[in-house]
Amino acid sequence: MTLCFRVAWSFSYPSQLTRHSIFATRNAICQSKWSKLGYYRTHRPLSRLSSFSGLQLNSPPKTGLKLSSSQGDWLRRHITAVVTEKSQKFTEEAIRENIPKRVVGEVYHSFQLVEEEYVPDIDSVIRKYVHTKTGAQLMSVLNKEENKTFGVVFRTPPANSRGTPHILEHSVLCGSRKYPVKEPFVELMKSSLNTFLNAFTFPDKTCYPVASCNLKDFYNLVDVYLDAVFYPNLTPDVLKQEGHHFELYEENGPITIQGVVYNEMKGVFSNPDSVMGSWSQRCLFPENTYGVESGGDPKEIPDLTWSEFQDFYRKLYHPSNTRFWFYGDDPEDMRLQKLQEYLKDFEKLSVDSKVKLQSRWTQPRHFTFGYDAGSEKLEKKHMATVNWMLTDVTEDPTKLLALSVLDHLLTGTSASPLRKTLTDSGLGEEVIGSGMETDLRQLTYSIGLKGMAKEGCEKLENLVLDTFKRLSQDGFSQGEIEASLNTIEFMLKEQNTGSFPKGLALMLRSLTTWLHDSDPLVPLKFDVPLQQLKEILRKDTKYLNRLIDEHFIRNTHRAYVSLVPDPEFGSKQAEKERKRIEDFQKSLDKNGIQQLIQETKRLKEKQIAPDDPAQLAKIPALKKSDIDQKAPVIPRQVTSLEETQLLLTPLFTNGIVYFDMAMDIRQLPAHLLSYVPIFGECLLELGTTKEDFVSLQQRIGRETGGIRQSVYCSQMDVPNSVGGGYGPAVAQFIIRGKVMSDKTGSLFDILRDVLFDIDLSNKERLRQILIEEKSGVESSISPSGHRVAASRLNAQYTTSGWADEQMGGISYLRFLSRLVQRLDSEWESIRSDLEALRSFLLSRAGMTIQVTTDERTFESSVIPCLRQFLQQIPKDRQALKDVVPWEQRIEKQKRNEGIIVPSTVNYVGKGANLFELGYQPNGASVLAMKYLGISYLWERIRVQGGAYGAFGKVDLRSGQLVFLSYRDPHVKKTLDTYDDAASFLSQAQLSSDEIERCIIGVIGDMDSYQLPDAKGFTNLIRYLGGVTQERIQERRDQVLSCTNKDLVDFGSVLGSVASNGSIVAVGSEQSLQQANAQGLDLHLFRATEDE
Repeated sequence: MTLCFRVAWSFSYPSQLTRHSIFATRNAICQSKWSKLGYYRTHRPLSRLSSFSGLQLNSPPKTGLKLSSSQGDWLRRHITAVVTEKSQKFTEEAIRENIPKRVVGEVYHSFQLVEEEYVPDIDSVIRKYVHTKTGAQLMSVLNKEENKTFGVVFRTPPANSRGTPHILEHSVLCGSRKYPVKEPFVELMKSSLNTFLNAFTFPDKTCYPVASCNLKDFYNLVDVYLDAVFYPNLTPDVLKQEGHHFELYEENGPITIQGVVYNEMKGVFSNPDSVMGSWSQRCLFPENTYGVESGGDPKEIPDLTWSEFQDFYRKLYHPSNTRFWFYGDDPEDMRLQKLQEYLKDFEKLSVDSKVKLQSRWTQPRHFTFGYDAGSEKLEKKHMATVNWMLTDVTEDPTKLLALSVLDHLLTGTSASPLRKTLTDSGLGEEVIGSGMETDLRQLTYSIGLKGMAKEGCEKLENLVLDTFKRLSQDGFSQGEIEASLNTIEFMLKEQNTGSFPKGLALMLRSLTTWLHDSDPLVPLKFDVPLQQLKEILRKDTKYLNRLIDEHFIRNTHRAYVSLVPDPEFGSKQAEKERKRIEDFQKSLDKNGIQQLIQETKRLKEKQIAPDDPAQLAKIPALKKSDIDQKAPVIPRQVTSLEETQLLLTPLFTNGIVYFDMAMDIRQLPAHLLSYVPIFGECLLELGTTKEDFVSLQQRIGRETGGIRQSVYCSQMDVPNSVGGGYGPAVAQFIIRGKVMSDKTGSLFDILRDVLFDIDLSNKERLRQILIEEKSGVESSISPSGHRVAASRLNAQYTTSGWADEQMGGISYLRFLSRLVQRLDSEWESIRSDLEALRSFLLSRAGMTIQVTTDERTFESSVIPCLRQFLQQIPKDRQALKDVVPWEQRIEKQKRNEGIIVPSTVNYVGKGANLFELGYQPNGASVLAMKYLGISYLWERIRVQGGAYGAFGKVDLRSGQLVFLSYRDPHVKKTLDTYDDAASFLSQAQLSSDEIERCIIGVIGDMDSYQLPDAKGFTNLIRYLGGVTQERIQERRDQVLSCTNKDLVDFGSVLGSVASNGSIVAVGSEQSLQQANAQGLDLHLFRATEDE
């Protein structure tokens, strides 16, 4: 999940700062490439993903301000990203017409209004209330946004690394006073149209947000969450399940430590980037809460006691320590009344939860830690960061924005001077670090390298400091400043948060100050600080130079953190765990052993026992009558231009043009297939024959809102009437861009230059791109083993799955490794291959264009520029002699695999193709798999097995079905659970109400909330895959009419999957060997080595 440009004004996903969630939801993880995780860490490679050149994203999906000192009309030349159209953009008057009038100082439903203001930056009237009885604070944000958001936030600074706030975040959602069932959270997942449902733990706060476009559904979610946080059924058993406990099944069996958070954090600490992030933050703050791991260190989690757990809740989960957030178009009186319903029985409490300031050091400090990098090729697996504590987050907003601009100038793109210097140094393979982090009480900055030799670590700190000294003297060029300013302004005013609710993004932004008792409105107002900063930069060309001097060169609060690969680190950690277990076992006599066996059995029986149907019925849920029986329609106009397929998604976009260009690669020669992703990187990172990549990056940032590339693989949709299996493969290379309508021509000029004039002769720059790409792919394997398993499984069954794995999986990693080795000895051959790929792509044959904007802009601004652009592209592809398309060279091999990685947890997958098994999947298949995921798999693999998550997914187009687990302590046991799903489903006896709940949940997945650019891209993907509106409605009808019999019948299908499916497990060598000893026949190999 990952997509965040972290500035004080960021409009995006939550900060990549340590964030732990209750669950990496099935829907989020399963999207396309199984992409979203529930845990984010500060330190990760900068700008990976898919090259959103010109816009630096530090997340989850890879993506660039200048003020001209000589021209005072900058603002007229660089128009604002939001074009006001009175007919569609809601003014203050339009908002106030639909909200009740309030008077500051008056009390409404026991809430006193203390402040009211219209904030044009986010087109909202904001009212700040304080609950008269408890002192609870409320931000009531009123606007015309249909995607309503609610959040309840507690300030929860931990005193140690036992994971108390993280475990508590999980635990309060395990039943409550009003909803006394095991998992109200899971019941909501079954039966809600929510657009967001999760919970987060940060280093200093815990957030419980929900979002929905349906008013009834929204307040159902709010009610369950309020009851959960204020009246949870916390018991020692809940702590055991979600936190930690010892398990023993038989007298001579092994004792193990289990717990959902315990295993989740073992997975987190198996990721070197997460380890680096944790230490980089903690080393800067030895005196306050940021010096501990809020998510929990696996070495310390078992030390958490029930008494400490209870005390933490009683102290901090109180209305007097609460901040509430409402956002959207729901009635304000409903907000106040619902909160008063829960707060009326509480009295005000004095809560000391403030985050104390870290005192400043007078000298920099150095820290070195070991980490598990496996046992082979360790000489170049050192990693290090240079970290600074900067200023207070409540500092002057213009200065904070200036620091954010400086952050982007330093590392926002591959051409940024600090990032480029580190890359050019050759000391490491990939730049890491969070850049500036604004989500702590005191801002931090982190930058470093991974993939270094020991000698590189010794040189890194001086290299970074010398670069800052040079920049403090020389400053930045006008082009660099212009590009960064335009990028940040475009992003702030576009307000595009993707599938992440805008209201939640704003809440997290507001909390940067609000949490620390400062004005919560300040981070929401970006325009005034932006204009002030432009004026400062116009008058003072040395302003940024002085910021560097103040915050980096003369700032002695600096921590240099290095991680040293230790081949024995994993065994040492395992030995510590064994020692803890042995010490515990020695404390038990024979009776104690029997009691532990009985306690293990009792807990398992309690976990597997069904909830009381009467209590389940109390969980609020929608009815089928509450939802639209017709599938939503995304408007689409299909035409052609210059003999090229052209799609228009006519939607209001605030004057922005979203552009997608898809190029069919099904006929691509086999030997060029794996070049496609790296060629996409080269388009935006190599430069052209007219300008180097630094100038190109600045131009992209200055003229556009960003350009990126990606690869999309799937299968054509085949109507049921055809039968017999999936359709032909869909394989597309896609270039995506966004631009203000009056600069549409600039976007096409850039695209023309990179496509026609890419400089494929720059071997050394290509070497840097290859090394960084290889490092990024390699480092993603261990923390994202579920994606690796899914990719390998899909490659065994479908044409598109095979191609996708060649361009993004382990096969792609091996291709990159070979390419790096061949670069010098076979340079001309590699260059020739890249040129052949460019020539293949540069054709209107097989090209599809998609544009999202309003019709007037499309006709007046897009069509003329697009026509001129297309006229320059050859109509037909150049004929390639004696070559065979990759579709004719596929070598699919079905086998069971065990992929060895340095990890203390596993990722277990099993899959098969339903078409091959003689079954035509339909909407009922989707419902059956969702039901399994939020009932059977959740209970058996997460609740009882201690894994962080497990889920199943079926692709109706390809027929591919997969089971996957995430951060799982087991292998064989999990696979047995998958196989037993057939029996579970075959015996299903769901009532009509239970079926209806599941139907609502699946429809919610189908109708996921989308912003205009996402709707346009969905249009493109559906068009390329042959998915019609009729087909969408057909599958919706299949879901709506699903019965218990459909689930039972699907059980027999799962029986065939159990007998015929393939297995892919990702984990440690010891775990995989143990699985083989238990009867599995896994072909074991290391991900980084050729077999």
